[in-house]
Amino acid sequence: MVYISKLFIYLQSRNNVTIINMPEICKFYGIIIYMYIDDHNPPHFHVWYDDYQAEITIKDGVVTGSLPRRALRLVYEWLDLHRDELMENWERLSNYEAAKKIDPLK
Repeated sequence: MVYISKLFIYLQSRNNVTIINMPEICKFYGIIIYMYIDDHNPPHFHVWYDDYQAEITIKDGVVTGSLPRRALRLVYEWLDLHRDELMENWERLSNYEAAKKIDPLK
């Protein structure tokens, strides 16, 4: 059986429980990109940078939360390069499949 929360996936078998952290999709320049399993619509990803956190929609780049201007510019550049891969991961995670890592911004 699988139980999902915003922080962990709990895979419970007859004799034990395995806890898996939410998947880190990418990391670059101190920016960490996460996606949660079976998260709410619209399709989006989560960004952590230093003490800042934001949620950014994949299709339109709408930001909820806050990031410094430079970090947000880098995230938008990365989003433009990897929008299709992010949507693929959204679909995979919506079906409780493993997400794929995405190349960092170089």
